[in-house]
Amino acid sequence: MKKLISSLLALAFATLALLATGAQANTGGMHWDKFPVEKMNDTAALQRGAKTFVNYCLNCHAAAFMRYNRMRDIGLTELQIKENLLFAGEKVGETMKVALDPRQAKDWFGATPPDLTVIARSRAGEGGSGADYLYTYLRTYYRDDTKATGWNNLAFPSVGMPHVLWELQGSRRAIYEEVKDPHDATKVAHEFKGFEQITPGKLSALDYDNTVADLVAYLQWMGEPAQGERVRLGVWVLLFLAVFTVIAWRLNAAFWKDVK
Repeated sequence: MKKLISSLLALAFATLALLATGAQANTGGMHWDKFPVEKMNDTAALQRGAKTFVNYCLNCHAAAFMRYNRMRDIGLTELQIKENLLFAGEKVGETMKVALDPRQAKDWFGATPPDLTVIARSRAGEGGSGADYLYTYLRTYYRDDTKATGWNNLAFPSVGMPHVLWELQGSRRAIYEEVKDPHDATKVAHEFKGFEQITPGKLSALDYDNTVADLVAYLQWMGEPAQGERVRLGVWVLLFLAVFTVIAWRLNAAFWKDVK
């Protein structure tokens, strides 16, 4: 029995190690930029992020566990949702699905585009939060003619998804410099040095970063729309427990003061 338990534990640890290695390989082992968390408390930023999501992401990626009318929680009215975020006759109470055929998507992109409802929560890792990863990923695309889509990504090398925001950011190429491999002097490694702008986008670099931050804020919010309310309620619960602890402590002292 002990051998069986030991074997199962060893298998579990090995699986976790493989998953961690795969996650690290998937992100290219690079440092993730920090997502500006103050965006989560900015209702206007969340609304702009929702608009960007519907316009650029919802064509291929579904958010099948999110209903349009839930966006009332970020200050949008049903009329605003109907006029600005519904384009194919959907109803406000429906979930955010897409008409893209999964089989066709797999043929075009090599894999079915994942559902984005909880994408920000699922991409957390050693490099930071899921929001950090998405913020980095959407800002590190570059032109690569060796890839089928014509695009590559620093955070996700050889990604199958093309750069859907390229009109906003423009086209860039990655600049690499040959350096000696620190582990083998006979080999040469390619070290990333920066990006070179090929064609300008509709937005400046700063405005593009803000647009991505708004989009990531919405994706983070969509993964748990009640998060803000949960945090606010949690603060009140902790305050209540703190006050109750003081009262209980003093009551205990008063009840036992005459007992020796």
